[in-house]
Amino acid sequence: MYELTKPRLSLLSVFTASLGYLVREPLRADLSIFISLTIGTALAAGGAAALNQWMERQEDALMARTASRPLPAGLVSPEFAVSFGILLSSLGIYILWTGTNPWAATLTLATLAVYLLLYTPMKKRSPYATEVGAISGALPPLIGWVAAEGSPTTYGWILFGILFTWQLPHFMAIAWNFREDYSKGGFKLHQLGDPDGKSLARKSLIYSVLLTCFVFSPYFLTIEQSQPGTFYLASAVLLSLYLLFPAIRFFTSNNRDHSAKKLFFVTIIYLPLLFAALVIDRYL
Repeated sequence: MYELTKPRLSLLSVFTASLGYLVREPLRADLSIFISLTIGTALAAGGAAALNQWMERQEDALMARTASRPLPAGLVSPEFAVSFGILLSSLGIYILWTGTNPWAATLTLATLAVYLLLYTPMKKRSPYATEVGAISGALPPLIGWVAAEGSPTTYGWILFGILFTWQLPHFMAIAWNFREDYSKGGFKLHQLGDPDGKSLARKSLIYSVLLTCFVFSPYFLTIEQSQPGTFYLASAVLLSLYLLFPAIRFFTSNNRDHSAKKLFFVTIIYLPLLFAALVIDRYL
């Protein structure tokens, strides 16, 4: 059952939702809301992951990287997976509604709808499913923000923009590294019209530049409370350079396999450091 929840992916949702809350509100402000946010997000994310695996169980059986998942491996039945996913998702949304506020619960429901009803079926039809999936993946920090703030605001949408644009270079690197597996499963996430990945790498670079714009916007715009200071600005400069160089190499390199792996590694490090800088700056 644990593997049905895609624990690493679900943990990212919990992590970014929690940091979205902490950017807006000190943890000591209302611990019960923070706990409800964390538990509710974890349950909803785990439920969405289980439902996604139920929907893609046939495709997962065709790919080496997913063939050992519970459903294609025969460890659980499809009926159990769908019931488990619905139960977790429903419980998560209920906890968010009662323990935080209706805005957080509604945005969580929207996350599940985009992820399951749009992104999952679109993966086999269009390479632009990545952008659709990035919408659902970018909502958790906004959910965390509204749990603290009470409603979406400019800063909350900037957090959404940061995570949305971060996902594109991250997932473009994944799509290129696992392009053969994706082809076996019938997914089109890596197919942008050229076999050498030039268009895919170009998209990755464009979104890396857009990400940099979002990263600096909280510092230069006079918006609400929690406007970051010098510590965040210095961190943003260093992290942006850290990301942009491998994104450029991915676009210009003759060996995209190596440069894609490097970019993927950099994006993994980049995101927690950036959000940590936002939170640390909040307390300086």
